[in-house]
Amino acid sequence: QVQLVESGGGLAQAGGSLRCSCAASGRTFSSYAMGWFRQAPGKEREFVAVISWSGVGTFYADSVKGRFTISRDNAKNTVYLQMNSLKPEDTAVYYCAAGSNYRRDPGGYDYWGQGTQVTVSS
Repeated sequence: QVQLVESGGGLAQAGGSLRCSCAASGRTFSSYAMGWFRQAPGKEREFVAVISWSGVGTFYADSVKGRFTISRDNAKNTVYLQMNSLKPEDTAVYYCAAGSNYRRDPGGYDYWGQGTQVTVSS
């Protein structure tokens, strides 16, 4: 069992930066791939980024590539999403998720956090 708690969202101006964190409980954190997803009002949840259990492999949605960076610290049971050059269209609730497989499909993840709001003003 893994419990996930996101933090670090907030309000930023377009062009600014924010960093979201996701703290995990449980001793098996390092065995999971970790993903970030987001959901804007009236839209489906969409993939943002994923990182492999070792941290070596990462993959990004085209919409955030070059602006967002996913990383993890297995010693701290934490995964991060550094968001730079933010745009108003990045406004959404951001969720972290843990899964056994390195994938983009939200259905492939076993555990989810409660989400953290990110709002980008123009």
